Amino acid sequence: MTASILGILLAAGEGTRMRSRSPKVLHHVAGRPMVGHVQSAMAEAGIATMALVVGNGAEKVADTAKASYPETQIFVQSERLGTAHAVLAARDAIEQGFDSIVIGYGDTPLVTPGLFMSIINELQTGADVVVLGFHSENPTGYGRLIMDQGKLTAIREEKDATPAERQITFCNSGIMGLSGPRALDLLDAIGNENAKGEFYLTDAVAVANAGGLDVRSVEGKEEDTLGVNNRIELAAAEACLQERLRAKVMENGVTLVDPNSTFLSYDTEIGADTIIEPNCFFAPGVKIAEDVTIKANCYFEGDTKKGQFVTVASGAVIGPFARLRPGASLMSDVKVGNFCEVKNASVGRGAKINHLTYIGDATLGADANIGAGTITCNYDGFSKYITEIGEGAFIGSNSALVAPVSIGDGAYIASGSVITDNVSNDALAVGRGRQVQKDKWAAEMRAKRKDG
Repeated sequence: MTASILGILLAAGEGTRMRSRSPKVLHHVAGRPMVGHVQSAMAEAGIATMALVVGNGAEKVADTAKASYPETQIFVQSERLGTAHAVLAARDAIEQGFDSIVIGYGDTPLVTPGLFMSIINELQTGADVVVLGFHSENPTGYGRLIMDQGKLTAIREEKDATPAERQITFCNSGIMGLSGPRALDLLDAIGNENAKGEFYLTDAVAVANAGGLDVRSVEGKEEDTLGVNNRIELAAAEACLQERLRAKVMENGVTLVDPNSTFLSYDTEIGADTIIEPNCFFAPGVKIAEDVTIKANCYFEGDTKKGQFVTVASGAVIGPFARLRPGASLMSDVKVGNFCEVKNASVGRGAKINHLTYIGDATLGADANIGAGTITCNYDGFSKYITEIGEGAFIGSNSALVAPVSIGDGAYIASGSVITDNVSNDALAVGRGRQVQKDKWAAEMRAKRKDG
């Protein structure tokens, strides 16, 4: 029988050191709010039911969490009276009856599914309390995990630790697991006899040991439990997660010419044998196939909320200095060159958009060729309109295609044209003023101005 697991996610902290109008846990790391990273780690660890504890006025946090995991239960900690008090704000969820309860924090975006799984494994083999710890070369400021013959006997805050205990490098992450049937008894037994008069979750260890219960620890890496409280720590979390994402794609066969200048998002997909040159940025919602070449200084951005992704098929060559926006879909062997932008457009196999061009709200047939300086005029200030360009069509340089408009298969558009009407298959369309030459006009103009 599958064990039932409740994940309680604490996100009630104000995070005033972020100096931001946005709640702390909504700041992004690798294109995703921090709270979303923790939710994802819990879900991958097999935690199907989640309870999110927020502070007063944290509707944005609740909305963001439910957007990713709609079944998330929301609870409000109306007074900030400590971590144990925050967990008890989710009493109604705990009372639903779970085999195991895992407690995490919305500001630890680097936590991995494996860490939650290690806690769950201990709970499922009889532990009543499990604390996630880590070893630190510089443990100053952390609570220490006091071990005795493999058993966790206490968590000692640094200000309360003896000189000998301060030498301990095994530190408390704050992440914890509780036996479901014992959770409320343990939490309700925690007192607030301390300087701040708050209820600390760490005291569950002392309560459990006093009752002769099974208290254990599991170990993770220090970076995995990094809590973000300011912009410096946010940047550190971003750097760490970028290293992980880069390593993953390179292990899967992607060449990053300069890994440190390539920035990926949590959901970026890139196929094997793709080559990415320096200074490329991948926002959320981007899927790159195998054997794609992405030249330097390119920007890719989908819109996951609207379901508009950027997709690039095999054999495509992108850049340098290209931008693909939401809804850009490039088929195999497409070329999008320097200073080109593609938005909400399907570009057929082998089509070429090589220079200084904007293609928006359009469809391009296979092997179409778009000349330099061409734009699709897709917006009239009120609505967006579609441009259809047929297979093998040739659009001359510096042309403006005023949507809605359709260019037929094999059609030619003369350079410098403004096209407002549909063009038939294999036709030539010219939409420009006829050239007029006035001999000696320039010399006469210069002489007249000089005399004047």
